[in-house]
Amino acid sequence: MMISRDERPQPLLGLAVESGGEMSGAGPTRGLSEMTSPRTRSLERFWNLPNTITTLRIAVVPVLLLLPWAQDKFRSQVMAWLFIIAATTDILDGWLARRGHQVTHIGKLLDPLADKLMVSTALVMLVATDRIPIWAAWMVVVILGRELAVTGLRGIASADGQVMSASWLGKAKAFAQNFAIGALLFHYTTLGLPAHELGLVSLAVATVLAFWSGYLYFAEYFRGRARAEREEGGK
Repeated sequence: MMISRDERPQPLLGLAVESGGEMSGAGPTRGLSEMTSPRTRSLERFWNLPNTITTLRIAVVPVLLLLPWAQDKFRSQVMAWLFIIAATTDILDGWLARRGHQVTHIGKLLDPLADKLMVSTALVMLVATDRIPIWAAWMVVVILGRELAVTGLRGIASADGQVMSASWLGKAKAFAQNFAIGALLFHYTTLGLPAHELGLVSLAVATVLAFWSGYLYFAEYFRGRARAEREEGGK
């Protein structure tokens, strides 16, 4: 007896087991998450815990704009602790994303964006309120200029297929600049320490590290380009 095409047993769909955001099944099977609507999948990918923490860090930016109205010691401490807690979550959301296999494309965009918005806003407002004196404003320009230059360089390198991972100098620069911003937001003597003076010294250290790490990023990029051209020429 002939069996028509429509009467043949069909493979079961949606029974593949997902592990770490990827399918562990083989063949034409699909995960249950793929059977949802595109709108639902988009919401699921964005509204996870790491991305929510990153979004909360962005929410700190408009609060920092209120620094001109937070010049007394108590409100300065509130601003400083808010910045410190938000800066610390940068480590937390990255760790949660990797541990829970919740790394998303939007998270890769928002995480560095949140850091740059928060740092840039804080530095500009510290200059505006004279907590960073005008003679030290050039250090802010160097730090922010380095951020823009390295971000653009990484985009160009990525388009060329060259991966530029974060260096220990870049991480040291980030720590120094965050320490400087926190201390300058405290401004007044805190825990028996001269917060304002410590902040200016840390800002100078962050500026040196910004120069140094920025130079190394560009040197790495041009070495990679030269190596790629030699390999292409040897073919």
